[in-house]
Amino acid sequence: MSQNHWEAVERAIALGTKAHLGQRDKAGHPYVLHLIRVMESVSCPIEKQAAMLHDYLEDTDGSIAVLKSHSISEGAIEAIELLTRQTTVSYCDYVIALKKNEIARAVKLADIEDNYRVGRVAYRSSFENEDSLRMQRYALSHQFLRNEISEVEYTNRMQPIED
Repeated sequence: MSQNHWEAVERAIALGTKAHLGQRDKAGHPYVLHLIRVMESVSCPIEKQAAMLHDYLEDTDGSIAVLKSHSISEGAIEAIELLTRQTTVSYCDYVIALKKNEIARAVKLADIEDNYRVGRVAYRSSFENEDSLRMQRYALSHQFLRNEISEVEYTNRMQPIED
C-alpha cells in the first residue's frame, strides 16, 4: 500500500478521536477504544479508515463533506455510508445491504465481534430485554456475514427480534 493510504489512516484516527471525544460506551468507557479495537481487527488501510470512522456519520455531527476534506479514501467513505444505519431501515435490511461491500462487511464483522466479546457485553438490569435482543441480532448477523446462514434464514430468524 502507498504512503498516502497510511496517511489517510492517521487522518481517520485523528478525525474519529476528535469527533467521538467525550462519548462513552454502555459500560462507561471511552467510545474511541471500541473504534480502535475494530480498526486493529481489520487488515488493509482502507478497511482501517472505515473501521475508525464506522460510527462517524451516525453518532457525531460529521458529514461526507468533512470526510472528503480530510482525504479519506473513496472506498472507505463508501463503506462508512453503508455502515451508517438509517432509522427508517430495519437492522436486518441494513446488514443485508452492507454485506455486498467487502470493506463494509469486514468492518461490520469486526464491530460485531468487539460488541459481542464476553468482557464487553453489558446486561444492564433496567435494559435486560433490550440487551438480550441486541446480542441475538449480533449473533445472527455474524452468522449471516460469515455465510453460515442464508439471507432467507437470516431474514426469517431476525423478524421476531427486530427493533
